[in-house]
Amino acid sequence: MSQLMKAVEITTPGGPEVLQLCERPMPVAGPGQVVIRLAWAGVNRPDALQRAGNYAPPPTASDLPGLEGAGEIVAVGAGVDSWKPGDMVCALLPGGGYAEYVATPAAHCLPIPAGMGLREAACLPETYFTVWTNVFMRGGLSAGERFLVHGGSSGIGTTAIQLAHAFGARVFTTVGSPDKAAACTKLGAERAVIYTEEDFVDVLRDEGGADLILDMVGGLYLPRNLRALADDGRLVQIAFLQGPKIEVNFAQVMARRLTITGSTLRPQSDLAKARIAEGLRTHVWPLLESGHIGPVMDSEFPLAQASAAHARMESSGHIGKIVLKVA
Repeated sequence: MSQLMKAVEITTPGGPEVLQLCERPMPVAGPGQVVIRLAWAGVNRPDALQRAGNYAPPPTASDLPGLEGAGEIVAVGAGVDSWKPGDMVCALLPGGGYAEYVATPAAHCLPIPAGMGLREAACLPETYFTVWTNVFMRGGLSAGERFLVHGGSSGIGTTAIQLAHAFGARVFTTVGSPDKAAACTKLGAERAVIYTEEDFVDVLRDEGGADLILDMVGGLYLPRNLRALADDGRLVQIAFLQGPKIEVNFAQVMARRLTITGSTLRPQSDLAKARIAEGLRTHVWPLLESGHIGPVMDSEFPLAQASAAHARMESSGHIGKIVLKVA
């Protein structure tokens, strides 16, 4: 009979209150997998989408929310020689992070950056995997280019600003308040546009247009993003807070040689995610270990108060990452 662990499950699709503490069987390490005893788990927008019934987990994934965490490996499956029990890691998870134990592919684990605690490390995987693959691998951002990221004070935003700045890009962002603008400029944004006061299209066009835009808003931002791009510019779409459907005149895409692309992380293959992890380990982990960049921490909640963590995230009052204390 398998041992039981504490976890937070989605009792029914709905608001934050549907997240309830429960007991579940402990996961077992399958081939190529490790089991981690989590100390901390990150809270992300896809968790809230899943909770609301709008983002189903892949067929093979846990139905529990939670896409990142940090802790100690307690078991390894067949074929795993990169990690051993006792190793401390942070990891991208297929799901199941709102729990005391989680199974994930060994290739999706990364070492805790030197000098960083587990609380901060738990906030790295989901946002850093997302930003690295979309801004650098897919978007091809290079030094000297003008880069715009919307929602600069979010976990994705604070990560994208720091990484783009560290790799030599000129960084612009949109935010909802002066305190968020101040936080973003401190992280390396050249200009933080408060969207209730200024039009980011005008700001970027005055600078010559954005070479690359990372957007998670969608909706009415889609045609505005195209206008804000420089000729030969690229738009990378990673979410749709305002919806995925809008009327767009594609003639400008042809005339100005624009590129529109995008991705979601969770449905990608284990191999694709392993390649992203390798890129992070090579190019980004040294920056984390040197202290040049790091996660911006907003707040922490006990695992049992996951609903309060979701309410905090959906209020959009946060700056940076929200975490759950598991152990």
